[in-house]
Amino acid sequence: MRILFVTSNRLGDAILSTGLLDHLIRTYPDCRITVVCGPVAAELFARMPNCERVIVLDKRRWSLHWPLLWTVAARRRWDKVVDIRGSGLAWMVRANRRAVMRSRPGHKLSQLAAVLGVDPPPLPVAWFSAEDAARASALLPPELPPGRQAAPSTARFIGPQSAPPLVALAPTANWTQKVWPAERFVALFHALASGPLPGAVPLVLAGPGAEERAMAAPVLAALPEAIDLVGRLSLPEVAACLARAALFVGHDSGLMHLAAAAGAPTLGLFGPTPADEYAPAGRHSAVVIAMGREMADLPVERAFAAAERLIARVTTIPPATLRPATPARRHPARHRSIR
Repeated sequence: MRILFVTSNRLGDAILSTGLLDHLIRTYPDCRITVVCGPVAAELFARMPNCERVIVLDKRRWSLHWPLLWTVAARRRWDKVVDIRGSGLAWMVRANRRAVMRSRPGHKLSQLAAVLGVDPPPLPVAWFSAEDAARASALLPPELPPGRQAAPSTARFIGPQSAPPLVALAPTANWTQKVWPAERFVALFHALASGPLPGAVPLVLAGPGAEERAMAAPVLAALPEAIDLVGRLSLPEVAACLARAALFVGHDSGLMHLAAAAGAPTLGLFGPTPADEYAPAGRHSAVVIAMGREMADLPVERAFAAAERLIARVTTIPPATLRPATPARRHPARHRSIR
């Protein structure tokens, strides 16, 4: 079975759609999937099982990227086309079955699940390899030596041979209205490290580029002990790092959704964007919402209380229940860009 899956250009929405892909792979174990996505999301699918091909769709003026995509997709007949973009492409290529996204109310995960009529909605997943996990291990604190035990208050997050608890901070966003003040990230980390996560190590994450680096710089300056991974890793490597985090704190962003997909206890910080539609979707996730429309309306105390409640709910480290980190790839993915 060959499936054409058209997902979002935006990283967060593309991550949320991985639950549908995981459902398809489990339903059709021998399927071969071609994924169409934007450049920022392409790395998500590099480790995806049964991925035959990734087509990177670069937007062009007058929407000319769609005719270019059609010239590629129309070369074969598809057993199934799944289009979460709601474009007309699914109706313009030869296909035995089509499933096209339509506008619906509710959380984005429920909207996506309705495309295939799946209930309950499948949770997003983060695919990464043993090599990605090894890269993460080389960058993160080493495991405790044999015979040493984790502090009792953190034992539910880390095993007896594990590193100190990692608190992943993602202080950037794609627009400034979503950004919580840097000094509040710092204050929250100190409250966590002196409270429910003693001995915690800060891990600062952001995307590539000078703008992301500039947004993260105040947090890094105030936390000189932080592990600086701003713009240094591929998305599968970031997922491998997040799988080891005791807690993730970040804005409504792609990194927030990736953290939840990787199994990290994830606290999403919301202000101007709707949490009822874009809250992180994972086994251990929560949101804290500003008391006004501005992120400055979210006090540290409110975020700390939400983080403390989330930590209290988690009884085992997420990586123990993650999807396999080294999925079998029957058909190594090929990448092609449409520009």
